Amino acid sequence: MKRVHGGVIHTYLGYDPVRFPPPSRPPADAVSAAMDHMLAYGSTEGLTPEQMAEAIEIDPESILGLGPSLQSIIAMLEERRRRILETWETTAAEEAASRAFHDGARALRPPPELMPAFDREVRREQLRSLEKLWYAAERLDPAFAAGLPAVIEALGRKYEVDALAAGWDFTGRTPMTVDQAIEIRQELQEIERLLEQLREALKNARVARIDMEALSRFASEQDLGRLEQLREQIERLMDAMLQEQGIERDGEGYRLSPRAMRTFQGRLLERIFSGLEASRSGRHAGPVLGEGAVETPRTRPWTFGDSAAHLDLPGTIVNAMIRRGGRPASEDGGVHFRGEDMLVHETRNTPRCATSVVMDMSGSMRWSGLYVGCKRMALALEGLIRREYPGDGLQFIEMASFARPVRAADLAALMPKPVTIRHPVVRLKADMSDPDISEMQIPPHFTNIQHALTLSRRFLGAQDTPNRQIVLITDGLPTAHFEGSELYLLYPPHRRTEEATMREAMRCRQEGITINVFMLPTWSQSEEDVQFAHRMAEQTGGRVFFTAGGDLDRFVLWDYVDRRRSIIG
Repeated sequence: MKRVHGGVIHTYLGYDPVRFPPPSRPPADAVSAAMDHMLAYGSTEGLTPEQMAEAIEIDPESILGLGPSLQSIIAMLEERRRRILETWETTAAEEAASRAFHDGARALRPPPELMPAFDREVRREQLRSLEKLWYAAERLDPAFAAGLPAVIEALGRKYEVDALAAGWDFTGRTPMTVDQAIEIRQELQEIERLLEQLREALKNARVARIDMEALSRFASEQDLGRLEQLREQIERLMDAMLQEQGIERDGEGYRLSPRAMRTFQGRLLERIFSGLEASRSGRHAGPVLGEGAVETPRTRPWTFGDSAAHLDLPGTIVNAMIRRGGRPASEDGGVHFRGEDMLVHETRNTPRCATSVVMDMSGSMRWSGLYVGCKRMALALEGLIRREYPGDGLQFIEMASFARPVRAADLAALMPKPVTIRHPVVRLKADMSDPDISEMQIPPHFTNIQHALTLSRRFLGAQDTPNRQIVLITDGLPTAHFEGSELYLLYPPHRRTEEATMREAMRCRQEGITINVFMLPTWSQSEEDVQFAHRMAEQTGGRVFFTAGGDLDRFVLWDYVDRRRSIIG
């Protein structure tokens, strides 16, 4: 006889027994919020705890059961709003407000020259126009001007009553006065604002945004106390989250540790390479869908001198077993190898690449936040090379009136140089060998591509690899150059500066260095800017890329990976 088991099925806490949620979820992304602030402002000193709390999205499920039900408070506010709408009607207040305004206007006696304008604006009920009329009446008729503010105030009260009637659907029968209408409107506005805050908290757990003082007018003290505990709990959760992700808080604000920088770089790379199609090569995260070719490691017979580190142990064991022809193992129970059994993996030499990234930080890079995209690209490229190509050489160079090398740790703090000269024509020369002249005295916001190429050539010349390139990121023509020790600052761009820059570019070409130019669009970009970039890339065997600031990181990194693949291939 078939036994039938019990017919009671238990469900626990509303969970689906098949699609059971994971015991933990990925923590909210606090690093990106802090880094976005640092990239825009050069530091995290101005980032307040309130701004950080606003930027971080916390999973609401992580705070379930820690406080009163937000839904219950929402239901309480919605019930209070419903009772107000079902109690009052607005017609009496609308009529009273209109009557008070027009009666007050009829009681005034404007001067003859202002009579037509006054009558017109009263009929139109234009508050702003009556205020302008008051300024004109002060000089012509002080007595009329003294009575006009009361009429303006009455019109303002009429505006509020009209807004109340238009903003909510009242279904009650109890008439209200004008004063009551204004108070009810303020209360309904407060309820709507709190409802919006509470519903937002249901989505992202931003309980800190709820106006507790305003909520105290409607909620019980017990609910308020528990809600305050919930807010403190979330603040502790955020502090732990920041510490876990490498964001340290001190007296001046927040500080990003090296671990936080690495986390941000990893997320940048994941975002950039997740956009690659399946046909493009490169390491990118994502599910493997469909059928594709499976690569097997290539092996060859071992020869004298091959490293034991490259030994294909499974293949060697299989060869030894095949050679024995199924005979039992040796007396000691092991398998003996001979030279002809051994296989080694074929290896491929991975050539090194050396890259110098020149980042324009002149005054024009401030427009449209181009400098933010430039720094984001630099951090992503540094993370890519450190993770995937640790043997490659990489140097970042900040370029303005002067060029200087920049450490990777200082990239996020770079800022465009302030514009200190606003004349339409600038022709300056400074002898930098003069001990009385320092860089601090030179206007910093010009673009010295020549100096940046010189520093890049020196760095790349010391790299033991033939694969060397300069990535030049700029938005226009050079406006500064050196001739010996003399620095020239010339705006609008002068042919003399372009010629000096092109001579330095040709020196790079002679040393086997390729220059790739990434042109960022700006409002002041002209045809001459584009032609200059083409000439430089053409004479050095490089290319020109035209890309918006938001896509710069993607274009630079994809080009770097493509270059690596072509060199290896």
